[in-house]
Amino acid sequence: MTRPTTARRLQAVAAAVAMAAGTLVAAAPAAQAARPGAHCTTPKLAAGWYGDNQARLQQLIDQYGSCNPYRPGRAKPVAVFDWDNTVVKNDVGDATMFWLLRNGKIRQPAGGDWSTTSRHLTPAAAAALATACGPLARPGAPLPTGTPGGAACADELNAVYGTAATRSGAAAFAGWDHRTIEPAYAWLPQLTQGWTAAQVRGFAAAARAENLAAPVGAKQQVGTSTATGWVRYYDQQRDLIKGLQKAGFDVWISSASPQPVVEVWAQGVGVQADHVIGIRNTTTRGGTFTAHLQGCGSVKDGADTMITYIDGKRCWINQEVFGVRGAAAEKVQPAARRQVFAAGDSDTDISFLRDATALRLVVNRNKNELMCRAYDNSDGKWIVNPMFIEPKKQKTGPYPCSTTGYVDHDGTAGPVRRGDTSVVPDQTDSVF
Repeated sequence: MTRPTTARRLQAVAAAVAMAAGTLVAAAPAAQAARPGAHCTTPKLAAGWYGDNQARLQQLIDQYGSCNPYRPGRAKPVAVFDWDNTVVKNDVGDATMFWLLRNGKIRQPAGGDWSTTSRHLTPAAAAALATACGPLARPGAPLPTGTPGGAACADELNAVYGTAATRSGAAAFAGWDHRTIEPAYAWLPQLTQGWTAAQVRGFAAAARAENLAAPVGAKQQVGTSTATGWVRYYDQQRDLIKGLQKAGFDVWISSASPQPVVEVWAQGVGVQADHVIGIRNTTTRGGTFTAHLQGCGSVKDGADTMITYIDGKRCWINQEVFGVRGAAAEKVQPAARRQVFAAGDSDTDISFLRDATALRLVVNRNKNELMCRAYDNSDGKWIVNPMFIEPKKQKTGPYPCSTTGYVDHDGTAGPVRRGDTSVVPDQTDSVF
């Protein structure tokens, strides 16, 4: 694999968090500070936040940071960020997929059988991919998707990945748990089979350089169509991560993009590979990626049903950050074994955001369940910020919280419910 998986076990935090008047007020656990008597300066966040969000985040740092107060032997407070569209604008998984297609780095699967790339791929999708890509390369060889002769193959791969459907409109995936995996997200690392972690990091680094150099709004040619061709770090999030680290927080990234890809991008905000949790492939004895994925909790390696997605993010954070093993990692942990802060932008982040004990930052991308919970703000710990680059306009109608805002494990829609099972009423979009 691309990084050691030994979990960091944290000591128990010393106190619970209380909220009053919408702000953090309780004495909070913090990281070990400087030596007794040494000068300690709490980092101050830069401007650029919506409303009182900067003040709320600063209060978190002030109360949980290593300067307030000094007590030897305390565990570091944990902060966890989603990556795509939370720390950066646009999606680094997409950027990597487009680069792979443009540069012919996706391999023909064993026997030309595309069903081997995902247990959730439908027969219709496997057949469409075989028709478009089958004649182009022998099994195990890279497909020439960056050439005119490979454009139809690139288009089919891009359609299945980007729309979860074939070019003819047939469903590409079936039979998955909608709270633990998104098969289209999982398919990207599965398509890197045959490469090593170091090679995939190299692909991601090349895609990163191109997307950061491209102007805002740039498009790139992928097959016969165009796709988003740029990514930017959010200055405010980079400053927040830096401030949290300076204040003694243990900062992690949890993303539904491939592990080696996020490792490359996370270096740009000072988060090292051993603090990145992405989708992880299993590997051969020689170190090349297979089309199967590592599991979490009760899900074994190769089962391919638990990635860093909704409840899967909870599992992976509990396992890798807090050292919880087995099926227990899939459950909400006591407050002493949970992050104090979390940041996300999508329904994929719901579970680990709800687990945060002190403050939860939401970047508004009009995602139903997330915005229902954030605007409902039943415990006063949610703050909402517009996207820092090209923010979305106000959603014209209310979020359907009371009817279809929640998607269950089997994919059926229903009402969003609070912890006490009461239904969240429909919410109006107010931060944009």
